[in-house]
Amino acid sequence: MKIVIAPDSFKGSVSAKEAAASIERGVKKAYAHVETVLVPVADGGEGTMENLVAATNGREIDMTVTGPLGQPVQAKFGVLGDQQTCVIEMASASGLHTIATSERNPLKATTYGTGELIKKALDLGYRHFVLALGGSATNDGGAGMLQALGLQLLDDKGNEIDYGGGELCKIAQVITDELDERIQESQFLIASDVDNPFIGENGASHVFGPQKGATPEMVATLDRNLSHWADLIENTTNIRVHERPGAGAAGGIGGAFQAFFPAEMKRGIDVVLDYTNLAEKLVGADLVITGEGQVDFQTAFGKTPMGVAEMAKKQQIPTIIVAGSVGEKIETLYPYGVIGIYSIVNGPMKLEEAMENAESMLEKLSEQICRTYFYNRSRGE
Repeated sequence: MKIVIAPDSFKGSVSAKEAAASIERGVKKAYAHVETVLVPVADGGEGTMENLVAATNGREIDMTVTGPLGQPVQAKFGVLGDQQTCVIEMASASGLHTIATSERNPLKATTYGTGELIKKALDLGYRHFVLALGGSATNDGGAGMLQALGLQLLDDKGNEIDYGGGELCKIAQVITDELDERIQESQFLIASDVDNPFIGENGASHVFGPQKGATPEMVATLDRNLSHWADLIENTTNIRVHERPGAGAAGGIGGAFQAFFPAEMKRGIDVVLDYTNLAEKLVGADLVITGEGQVDFQTAFGKTPMGVAEMAKKQQIPTIIVAGSVGEKIETLYPYGVIGIYSIVNGPMKLEEAMENAESMLEKLSEQICRTYFYNRSRGE
């Protein structure tokens, strides 16, 4: 008997690695001799770098960068086991978690620190990159990142503009002379599930701005400023990002990558599953257990459990999903090889209590699931 355990993190509670270990303890209590293969995964958001580094026996490099509001932030990037590929998680340098909720302000938040991570990796000789775009606090269309890499964004007086999406309207001139030439020598794989355009009602500002602290008035300003920046990008690169799918990812940084970098965008979960070699690890498995904090109808749109289940189904392996909470329309997941979806919450409790006890509840639930699974399997045989 072989079970592959491939969960995402339960955000704010346990990491993907901790979740996998908890599930394994429960499985072993049900059947001590089962073979378990642990593959902590992510969907391109927070935790992607950590999981890819762990899966490939890579390493992490720490450095201090410019945070979203200009404050020093301790960030890191990963080097995979091949010693050639660099993984940069945008949230590490420019994420919402680096600032207090009361301080969120996409008019001022910058991606400069993300650019500093890329520059440091280039300085160390890396030319293959995986960029995970989830969890950003920014709406500057990647302008700060490009500034950190040498692009000059000047106002009508010839001065460099300041940080944030609120400054984009001041750009009068874009000078590419000092943009790091090593960018064109490199390859960038962008892990993102977002197909929103740069501007408009479905663009970065309208869809994601409110999550980052934008009021309706700020959203209108940010969208107008991104439109101005998009015009300048087109004039500079001959690439139109205005309506381009994926350009609105992470406050428009997706558009900056599309226009100024030799970049390819790919669904985040697919990037992670490729690098973790999940397909190979599934060979011969009898069951897959995956999960994340919240499972509902949105899970079908490229979230971790869906990606894992799709890959398992190709090898005719059933998948069970465990979650912190289970929402509406989960039946949309059953056609993809999912045979059961369970919440770890085993009684009335506050959210804080559930998060605090997530590891033990994951263990208990996994034990009960496997006892039932093994019993039914033995009867079937």
